[in-house]
Amino acid sequence: MATILSLPESIETHRDQAWRRDAESRIEDRSAAESFIEEVGFCNALTDRRHPSPSLYIAVCGRRDAHLPRNVQKDPECRLAWMIKDEVIRGGKIYYAKLARARTTFVAPRLICHFKAVWGVPKDREATMLSDVARAVLKVLRREWEMGTRDLRLASGIESRPQFNKAIDELQKTFKVIPSEVVYEPGFTYIWSLAEGRFPNEFKKRVSREVALREIARSYLSGAGLTLPGELARATGLSRVDAGLGNWALADEGFAMRCAPGVYCLAELSSLAETALKRALG
Repeated sequence: MATILSLPESIETHRDQAWRRDAESRIEDRSAAESFIEEVGFCNALTDRRHPSPSLYIAVCGRRDAHLPRNVQKDPECRLAWMIKDEVIRGGKIYYAKLARARTTFVAPRLICHFKAVWGVPKDREATMLSDVARAVLKVLRREWEMGTRDLRLASGIESRPQFNKAIDELQKTFKVIPSEVVYEPGFTYIWSLAEGRFPNEFKKRVSREVALREIARSYLSGAGLTLPGELARATGLSRVDAGLGNWALADEGFAMRCAPGVYCLAELSSLAETALKRALG
């Protein structure tokens, strides 16, 4: 079978509508951002057109060709996206952390248990799966509940900032710790909290890894319309094998159609996929 090398315009238009890549539906405040994340299930915070996934920054720009400038501090769209990001974090309704591939990501509450099923580390396996430094940070945070960056580092007995930052990244990726507040005065810092403390109900839910992969794939495909080989893996940080398992599950239940190796389309958009395949075949 032929491989679709580029997306047809009809699919790009579908993504424009779903991912707010048009001027009429662009995001301008926290409320709109929260609604957007609830709709798409998950999105990156500050990625641009080079990443095939929903993005708060792109939705703030309201165009599909949004590209992060070199000097983000002076760019009004970057500043607005950053401000909205901070407000969403403070709101506490949406999960936010640096997840797979060290990419800052928003996750809607309905998908938290699914992301956790894939990347989370159970408490009884922390001793073998988390580093000593990460466990030292986690121990302090479980005792204090929330702390600023500098205080948490000192209380954990970690002198090296890079070592502490690596531990914080590890704890975010494994769904242990999240930033719950951003403070700019008298100096910039994050307030770190236990993820399960901010989202206790979502953390109590249990789903199998198979169900989690399927639902993450469903969330992505709903907005993407059609996925090219490797897109789901790039957008989520899943391995290609896991991404394939998720997409296959959607095809098995009739939600998606497999129209070429690694290419899946929403069943309701199957006619568009057939047209794209004919063009690929020449």
